Amino acid sequence: MRVITFNANGIRSAADKGFFRWLAAQDADVICLQETRARIHQLSDDHFFPPGYHCHYFDAQRPGYAGTAIFSRIEPDHVQKGLGWEPIDSEGRWIQADYKDISVVSLYMPSGSSGEERQAIKFALMERLMPHLEALRRKKREFIICADWNICHREIDLKNWRGNRKNSGFLPEERAWLDDLFGPVGYVDAFRVVNPHADQYTWWSNRGRARENNVGWRLDYMAVTPGLQPKVRAESVYRDERFSDHAPLTMDFDWPV
Repeated sequence: MRVITFNANGIRSAADKGFFRWLAAQDADVICLQETRARIHQLSDDHFFPPGYHCHYFDAQRPGYAGTAIFSRIEPDHVQKGLGWEPIDSEGRWIQADYKDISVVSLYMPSGSSGEERQAIKFALMERLMPHLEALRRKKREFIICADWNICHREIDLKNWRGNRKNSGFLPEERAWLDDLFGPVGYVDAFRVVNPHADQYTWWSNRGRARENNVGWRLDYMAVTPGLQPKVRAESVYRDERFSDHAPLTMDFDWPV
């Protein structure tokens, strides 16, 4: 099973930069998108609904903001949009596709980089989301949570970690939250199962030549339930083309489609 996660930073912009042409050659079973930044009525071109996929969008109420989507080769048994609380629902931050014995989620966590107010919203969501993630672990099914977490977990996950210890995305409280997620709560950072190396990033600032010099952050993770850990087979971060300030992350699992 091949799963791709990608923060598009505007799906219409990513389309103009060739994302859907690239996607057509990837042989993916499930594609999770974050920050689609469009209402579905604005996606009139056929390439926003790739042939061979069942496409489910969860738009933010605010135009041009946030939003998530899941494209699936197999029609899910059930698609859940939102969690019944804010800001998940009005900002289109959680969409979940349920299959027979596995669920795939596309999650877009808020950024706190714009100021204290948004950081407070981010912290509040983290506090509320963790019990939900714990509850999912108790279900008799596997989960793949594809997310732009807007957090780097460890020093290895961003280039200039020393200078970012007081900045949103690498705050001690945020890192401790991922320590819990990938520790006592029991999820697994699927990427790190097969790639323990440094300088592995999925986001780069548009300032300077950050992308060319690989001065980046690893913000996009697939958090999987423990039953999938031995099923992780390969990872790939595609950097040859720039569809967004993020790069698509592809992971292969030894799991029946």
